[in-house]
Amino acid sequence: MTTIAAALKAWEEKTGTPPSEAKKITLYAQMPPITKLDNSLNTLVKCEHLALSTNSIDKFIPLGGMQSLKILSVGRNLLKKFEKLEENAGTLTELWASYNQINTLDGLSTLKNLEILYLSNNLISKWEELEKLAENENLRDILLAGNPIAEGLAEEDFRIQVLKHMSKNTNLVKIDNKLIKPSEWEKSTTSS
Repeated sequence: MTTIAAALKAWEEKTGTPPSEAKKITLYAQMPPITKLDNSLNTLVKCEHLALSTNSIDKFIPLGGMQSLKILSVGRNLLKKFEKLEENAGTLTELWASYNQINTLDGLSTLKNLEILYLSNNLISKWEELEKLAENENLRDILLAGNPIAEGLAEEDFRIQVLKHMSKNTNLVKIDNKLIKPSEWEKSTTSS
């Protein structure tokens, strides 16, 4: 198991930059993988983009010390839910969490500035989960392919269902990397 502190030390040796001064920190695909987040992340006061993908992280910790965090990349981990992100609500605009074990969207409503949410290949099986994103008024791009809610639906039917359940997110412009067509918006409000 690699610790965050050890990964940050190796990153500094490789880049020659103190982690506390860096705007982007990439700690993805560590060998052995990172399994736990720790408070050494809170020393990354200037970090705007933290990449922790392709590890074995199973839960979040409060990241209040990361006052500049805009992009959090945690794809290909073992996360089951979103939690403890409230302290980053003022800055976090992008959350990349595809290929995890997430089945609920609880814990995201405080992220008022969230614009991009990548959640493909998770375990979201209930349409009601998308309704929990109603408070994320700035959300414009969502990735949901590969979740159980998509099973058995044609692409257009899936997209219309997403729009129905996210009807309060009027700034939404992309679903699964494709622009939303006006006809899809229309169908989402007229079909039952």
